[in-house]
Amino acid sequence: MQIVTTHKNTDFDGLACLVAATLIYPGTVAVLPKAINPNVKAFLSFHKDMFELAEVDDIDLSAVDKLIVVDTNKWSRLDRMGKLKNDFSPEILLWDHHDAFDCDIDASWKCQENTGAAITLMIRRLKELGTNISPIQATLFLTGLYEDTGSLTFPSATAEDAYAAGYLLEQMADLKILKTFLQPGYGQRQKDILFEMLKKAGRRKINNYSVSINITSISGHVNNLSLVVHMYREIANVDVAVGIFVHEENDKCIVIGRSIVEDINIGSIMRSIGGGGHPGAGSALLKSVNPRSVRDRMIELMKGNQESSVQIRDIMSSPVVHVASSISMSRVAAILKEKGCTGLPVIDDGILKGIISRRDFKKLKKQSQLKSPVKAFMSTKNITISPERSPMHAARLMVKHDIGRLPVIENDRIIGIISRSDAMRYFYDALPD
Repeated sequence: MQIVTTHKNTDFDGLACLVAATLIYPGTVAVLPKAINPNVKAFLSFHKDMFELAEVDDIDLSAVDKLIVVDTNKWSRLDRMGKLKNDFSPEILLWDHHDAFDCDIDASWKCQENTGAAITLMIRRLKELGTNISPIQATLFLTGLYEDTGSLTFPSATAEDAYAAGYLLEQMADLKILKTFLQPGYGQRQKDILFEMLKKAGRRKINNYSVSINITSISGHVNNLSLVVHMYREIANVDVAVGIFVHEENDKCIVIGRSIVEDINIGSIMRSIGGGGHPGAGSALLKSVNPRSVRDRMIELMKGNQESSVQIRDIMSSPVVHVASSISMSRVAAILKEKGCTGLPVIDDGILKGIISRRDFKKLKKQSQLKSPVKAFMSTKNITISPERSPMHAARLMVKHDIGRLPVIENDRIIGIISRSDAMRYFYDALPD
């Protein structure tokens, strides 16, 4: 058995290298440490069905004859791999970009060079092999590269890192997704603007939601104003925050909004004033306008209770492929394979009884349990959604409850289902072919 693993408190570079190793070494099982960084956890909660990842508890370490270690060179940073070092002594391959002087992993083969990110080394190999990389994989790889190099601004970044980034963009890496999960730069100018906004922070109630609209003058070019608005909303503790940044020397207003409530759709509101965005975030660039008039217009649009024009019923899958609670687990496995899906609702007489997913098969301890009815292993904690809710609400539920699909319920009956893939198509249109 051949496995690949990385360091505890896994960052995006470590995760990217895990996935890249499964492409370089087909048949390799990627073992994700239990402790992972919060932004990686958020990414996986929405994209985990796109990647085959196992945990240490899933692996019989005595059966491992080859261990691939990525993005670290020390045994102490690996998650519960001591038995492989002390008892089983598998062949070890090492991919790492840290200084080699403190390496304590005795590998039979190493690729250990000082690049800004470990994934850069593996991209080199994938290019040599001519391996096809899907847009989602390219996005993950670029996220790892950008995180470890500060978007190619850290002194450790090399020319090869930049070439690798360009290659991943050619493979359709999606910068919108990347920006969602990477914290952008935050410097003194951003701090000063945030401080000015907080000094005059005000709030009002619009449709029972707390809203703060702030007019602030700026000069010169300022990066990452969206991050300033994001932080302003969090510190002011409001549901919706809008920053109207007045650039007096060139007679422009930059309008940036953030919303955590689906009933105030920032993207729709920004489109109404000539900008754009998504339900939770949007912006507009306006010329020769009075910022107070812009503020008043934003208030009126919010009072209009703007909602997403797209509802769950518009993107859900229907009719619903489902199984009865009495059928066997072996039959469920065959249906999942035949339909190419990761889970199915369990329905009796039109009523939702539970959800059965590939993850539930880990509960089986004996081969004979494949003959057991699905009701013995299905999840009965049914998180559902109504058809008139928004895709943003569905995405939040999936992340909050770490689930891959939501049954759509109307009048106590299931009328459809929305999966992570459905939501990703709506938000990113970035699924691989």
